[in-house]
Amino acid sequence: MTGQPEHPLAAAVGPLLAAIGATPVPLDEARPDDVVLEWEGTRALAVRLPHLGSALDRLLAETARRFGGRPLAELARPEKQLVVALLEERGAFTVRHGVETVAAALGVSRFTVYNYLNRRNGSTPD
Repeated sequence: MTGQPEHPLAAAVGPLLAAIGATPVPLDEARPDDVVLEWEGTRALAVRLPHLGSALDRLLAETARRFGGRPLAELARPEKQLVVALLEERGAFTVRHGVETVAAALGVSRFTVYNYLNRRNGSTPD
């Protein structure tokens, strides 16, 4: 921020902001769509949330790290099914074009991603 010491709230939520791709912004630069956090009744920190499209990219990168940093397309089928399950739990398929984006990252078709989702939800036998 602007040469002032970091507010204790900023230090406390810093790891969370980094994990979700949000950024702190000075209060005087906050936009209407930013989230303003209060500390003991006083405005303390403005937070700019990421766009959903970049959130999906971050989820994919985080998931790839969980699998040793290999490209997701190189994973075996059971691992890809697990990736789809993990991404569904994190809300990846609520983002517009989420299925298409995940399918491209996994190197499979949209149909395959839907099959993985259906199997996970018990709609289709293995």
